[in-house]
Amino acid sequence: MSLLQEIGAQLRATADGLPTGELAVALNKLRSAAELLRWVQEESSQDIGVLRLGHANEHAEHAAAALRACEDAIDRYLAILGLSATPGAVPGQEWRTTMRREEDRPRPEQPADAPEKPEALGPWWQQRVAQLTGESPSGERAGRTGEQGDTSELLRRIAAGVRAGDRARLGRELHAVNASTGLGLSAVTPTVLHRLAGDLLGHDPRPEDVPRLRTAAAGRVKALLPGTEPHVLETLLDRICRVPLQQQQEKRGDQPAGHPADTAVTASVLTGVLLARLGRDAGTLDPNTPEPVRPRPEQAEDKR
Repeated sequence: MSLLQEIGAQLRATADGLPTGELAVALNKLRSAAELLRWVQEESSQDIGVLRLGHANEHAEHAAAALRACEDAIDRYLAILGLSATPGAVPGQEWRTTMRREEDRPRPEQPADAPEKPEALGPWWQQRVAQLTGESPSGERAGRTGEQGDTSELLRRIAAGVRAGDRARLGRELHAVNASTGLGLSAVTPTVLHRLAGDLLGHDPRPEDVPRLRTAAAGRVKALLPGTEPHVLETLLDRICRVPLQQQQEKRGDQPAGHPADTAVTASVLTGVLLARLGRDAGTLDPNTPEPVRPRPEQAEDKR
């Protein structure tokens, strides 16, 4: 191996070792927690730490941007040296980290006095799902809180129902889980959506791509979620296209915090819609599947 090739190999190893996926998981969980706390604060009118969590979220946003800039810089330097990226390697693989099953992820140690079971808060998740989908829980599930499950598997089941255009199936899948599992959709979907949107567009989503994605998805999302508000999808599209946070805040203005279930459910349905636009099935969301071929830009344009 020549000295130049050795330098290239070390740079690629450095890029591969950057904790981009892990940071993406943490950032998405912070966003989900912030949305939940904002909603609780709207309902309670008490300071419960939303501002502090917002600062943590902002720091994570900056860290994620710095990691992406570092990866881009390494790729550019390798190109200058005449060394392409690792053969067969595909950028934007953070989604695989977020879609791993819960039991495959390291779990933090629990305090000795931690309760064995989470406190039951009533079937508020099921009530909101019914409002969003227009589908009430079946008789045997009425008044129940649902079961704990794996969120990544739930997303695959939802995506399969969305692709089939089956709103009743969508309602059943969402009613069957508890709030913890359902809210986890807010944490696992962002990197998946960014990747799918990039495949549909033929390039990594940019702020100017928001109208194109809105045109591609809004009608189908509304058909499956007649109770959702337009601003929920708009916020998701802004995040997918990495619209600067300040611009997102200016667009929202003084709008009150939305229900925490809205983002989770809408994001899962949007995932299924983008899969359908790409002609893929829910099995491609398995992190162990081969990477689908990204369409060339001219092919992506044909899907508009």
